[in-house]
Amino acid sequence: MGNDLDPRLTPTQRFGRELGRARKEAGLSQARLGNHLGVSSSFVGHIETGNRRPSTKLAADCDRFFETDDLFTHLCRNIVAPSGPSWFLRWSDEIEPRARVLRSWDPLLVSGLLQTENYARAVVRGGLAASEQEVEDQVGARMRRQLILKKDSPPVLWALLDEWVLRRPVGGPEVMYEQLDHLVTIAGRQNVTVQIVPHDTSCTTGLMSGFVLAQLTDAPTAVSVESAGEGEVSAEHNLVGVVWDRYDKIRAEAHRPGQSLKMIEEARDQWKQ
Repeated sequence: MGNDLDPRLTPTQRFGRELGRARKEAGLSQARLGNHLGVSSSFVGHIETGNRRPSTKLAADCDRFFETDDLFTHLCRNIVAPSGPSWFLRWSDEIEPRARVLRSWDPLLVSGLLQTENYARAVVRGGLAASEQEVEDQVGARMRRQLILKKDSPPVLWALLDEWVLRRPVGGPEVMYEQLDHLVTIAGRQNVTVQIVPHDTSCTTGLMSGFVLAQLTDAPTAVSVESAGEGEVSAEHNLVGVVWDRYDKIRAEAHRPGQSLKMIEEARDQWKQ
């Protein structure tokens, strides 16, 4: 996966790279895959090298054939209307959906995978979106990301949140009440654990940025690190090791899941108008 994480790949090249990977894993030649999809072997070759843009129909056909939970549909959508910065597209469309375990740390906001639509809209509006349509496009993309938690075999999610996230008035009291109520509900799922890191902890390891670690079954662990104005996605061993050490230190300061859930419920009720 090392080369696949290259943020310099265009959306068309990402689609082709992923198609080639899926084809080879299925043990198919370009000609055999073309027969299944109703296209020529040369067309498959051009798609895989990024020299031709796939149609939405081809993307849907690929998802049905490879049973990839709309992976190719998302990749195709980003060719026409990218759903985020280029460095993040590889993560949201190709790494996150394949993760077996996700470990996240968020010092400022509720994790994207756990946001309600209204909370996400307030976050996006406070960012750099240029128009209301762009806001809705980004919110829609974030909601689609959350579908991975509703799969038949969803990833395990360990989410660490700073306590101040429960107090920060993103979108106002009504939005915050809805968001924290959603957190209470989703934390009750067997595959999701939410832990609150107390605001008065002496651990400063996580104050620099939020991050997510993704363990995959068929590739090395990858990490997404985001800070103001930029971000990085990498499977480089040393960086992953450093971030994982930080995660362990932060989690050592966190409240237990049961106590964390109680804190979320109490904070939720304080937002009730």
